[in-house]
Amino acid sequence: MKVGIIGAGGRMGRALTLAVLDHPQTEISGGIEPTGSPFIGQDIGPLAGAHPTNVLVSTDVERLITDSDAIADFTRPEVSVDVARLVAVAGKIHVLGTTGFSQDDDLAIADAAESGAVIVKAGNMSLGVNLLVALTKRVAAALDEDFDIEIVEMHHRHKVDAPSGTALMLGDAAAAGRAVNLQDTAVRVRDGHTGERRRGDIGFATLRGGSVVGEHSVIFAGAGERVELTHVATDRALFANGALKAALWAQGKPPGLYSMMDVLGLD
Repeated sequence: MKVGIIGAGGRMGRALTLAVLDHPQTEISGGIEPTGSPFIGQDIGPLAGAHPTNVLVSTDVERLITDSDAIADFTRPEVSVDVARLVAVAGKIHVLGTTGFSQDDDLAIADAAESGAVIVKAGNMSLGVNLLVALTKRVAAALDEDFDIEIVEMHHRHKVDAPSGTALMLGDAAAAGRAVNLQDTAVRVRDGHTGERRRGDIGFATLRGGSVVGEHSVIFAGAGERVELTHVATDRALFANGALKAALWAQGKPPGLYSMMDVLGLD
């Protein structure tokens, strides 16, 4: 499978390049960076810390899609939405790990999937996190509102969206387990005199600092006892490997919008 990388010079772009080069079933077809990037024209292999590939980073997204079977994209919402539309026209696979989408963005991505793209979209591509999501839904269903749900996440200082896409996945899972709407129950900020915690709320706490790859905990706090589910990521390679698993799984699938839960058979 030929895999192209959007945002080849970024942290995740480089991790994806290394994963593609290391996997026996994939090869690198190219990488994209925005106009003005210092990485344009560089060999994508050494850029990621690997051997030379004679594949140069460019700005030509349409050419990359034409030359690829699948596109891996962990960039920014506005970039990913545009790429999804182009992937739909070409009828290719789009593995989408970008986070921070608006409701309008999500609708545009769903439309691209209906128009011809095979899109695997997830706030987190790791096996462990998706198991955590499945467990969160089951525990939330088993424990009633006497157990307060709090989701705590921490990432590196460079992350631009909050709460993280993974934290929101966990919130959605908890809400689904309780058969409620997350938008109606989520509390993303607490500041000043907030009053008592409202029964049934799903709270979020966001931490940023250092080089933390990603840490997520779901806390079910009851009277006299507490259940905590935690996932700690120490290497971006686990997200890149999950993305490749998704791309290979998507081969031959009809156009549509899929998730890592589909890929892993956890639904």
